[in-house]
Amino acid sequence: MEILHTFLLPSAWLALLTLTFLEIVLGIDNIVFLSIMSSKLPPHQQPHARTVGLGLAMLARIALLFGISLLMQLTQPLFHFQTSWIEGAVTGQSLIILAGGLFLLYKSVTEVHDKLEGGTEESGGPGSRSGFWTIILQIVALDIVFSFDSVLTAVGMVSFRDFGYAGAMTIMITAIVIAVALMLFFSGPISRFVNQHPTIQMLALSFLILIGVMLLVEAAHLSQLVVFGREVNEIPKGYIYFAIAFSLCVEVLNMKLNKRSRPVQLHDSRMKRKRK
Repeated sequence: MEILHTFLLPSAWLALLTLTFLEIVLGIDNIVFLSIMSSKLPPHQQPHARTVGLGLAMLARIALLFGISLLMQLTQPLFHFQTSWIEGAVTGQSLIILAGGLFLLYKSVTEVHDKLEGGTEESGGPGSRSGFWTIILQIVALDIVFSFDSVLTAVGMVSFRDFGYAGAMTIMITAIVIAVALMLFFSGPISRFVNQHPTIQMLALSFLILIGVMLLVEAAHLSQLVVFGREVNEIPKGYIYFAIAFSLCVEVLNMKLNKRSRPVQLHDSRMKRKRK
């Protein structure tokens, strides 16, 4: 009855729509990472990897919601440190985000190196069953790191006092399920687009490096890090998403320009052959 009463309130629907939109926005970086990692698998395994990866990631986010009390405790300082030029208070949340940022930087730089050097897959690699689950575990592990933002955003937006515990949890879980379903629907076209265009792959990997740096700065901010008397502030996510969107728009324009110039180049080359 409490859940039914909650969804009769206009404020509940507004919270659901807003939270779903934010979940999708916060999941953009996850889709990019998912596309890059699933491309390492054979084509017939890629849709299954995206489905399993996003499904397990959704369950991980819901589990984080139910473990909200533990999540809040992770924001409490574990220990403090102070020297003549640096001080801070390390939290469990900052350590997890730090590990996620380092992992994302490592994977992104490794992928860039492999593509530039023409690295080849070894036998028993991603094409094998063990490789499939290795990639799935990497997708889920990084999604858990990204989930801290979305879970804390959800908790901050949905009032337990107004909707009750059951009602608030239902709104948050529904928003997560809808957002993951939409990401799963668009992950296929996005993955195909990324895989078919090498420049887009490199751009996506550059985005992941940028997001990895952002996670490192955010971990320092959550640790209340002060260096030479100046506190480390987090990088506003709006700046990151604007940079990604702007770079992507420029790349799409370049692709359209190259596509239009190809017929002209072919025509010129044919004319040169005829003259010879």
